[in-house]
Amino acid sequence: MSGTKTSVQVDGVRLTLSNLDKVLYPRHGFAKGEVIDYYARIGPVILPHLKDRPATRLRYPDGVDGESFFEKNAPGHTPDWVRTVRLPTPGGSREAVNFVVVDDLPALVWCANLAALELHVPQWRVGPRGGAHEPDLLVFDLDPGPPASVDETRRVACLLRDLLKADGLRSFPKTSGKKGLHLYVPIEETSDGRTSAYAKEAARRLEKEHPRLVVSRMEKRLRSGKVFVDWSQNNRHKTTVAPYSLRAAEEPSVSAPVTWDEVESDAELRFGPDEVLERVDRHGDLLEPLLTLRQKLP
Repeated sequence: MSGTKTSVQVDGVRLTLSNLDKVLYPRHGFAKGEVIDYYARIGPVILPHLKDRPATRLRYPDGVDGESFFEKNAPGHTPDWVRTVRLPTPGGSREAVNFVVVDDLPALVWCANLAALELHVPQWRVGPRGGAHEPDLLVFDLDPGPPASVDETRRVACLLRDLLKADGLRSFPKTSGKKGLHLYVPIEETSDGRTSAYAKEAARRLEKEHPRLVVSRMEKRLRSGKVFVDWSQNNRHKTTVAPYSLRAAEEPSVSAPVTWDEVESDAELRFGPDEVLERVDRHGDLLEPLLTLRQKLP
């Protein structure tokens, strides 16, 4: 059965899907067909967050217990209807790479069929001719160092929200899909040098105000029992897992938008694909402000 192929029509594009019964999350029995089904159904809310952002795909062809690889370059068999943009990759093994841009449902389903469980995107977009714009998002990745847990992470998220609010900035949370939280700040297009500098300074201020709870420095030895406020994903060459992306964990989990009420309470902050689809039916896209709100960095 594992070699079976199925032909489907997705928004006018004919796609060949393969190995739909191949289990990609063994402990949960979650198969590739279910991964594709999730991405197809979440398409209306994930696609606006992927549009115009060069995607790095984290692929697990043999499931989450097998080998994985980050793929920046479009594979040789990429269909001509999938949008690609050629962009420099300083410090990489090549000077430039043809990135896939997941702008529509056929491209999203095609990625899922390649077992690209995770989709990671930068904080900036490309224009219609492929030119890179300045960042329009600021992101903080809050990562608890054991024995710190989700409770400390919630506290730090609220403290960081309040610090940003004092600077005149609204922020919006999502789960990392693992053990952390991400805070996004939609901004007017600003150089990545400036966004990185502001994010670093905000993280340092928070550490100074709450030294027993927060660490902003990279050294792993400093993180024990504290929440690391990682500001470094604002570097132009770094990416963050996209809202609504699956994560490769023991169980299929999703990097899911949450409300501040949920962060402040003791509500569950771990969601599987079905729960996220239900939440979208109930709330719509909680991160829609990222697409429309533009705030000036102080």
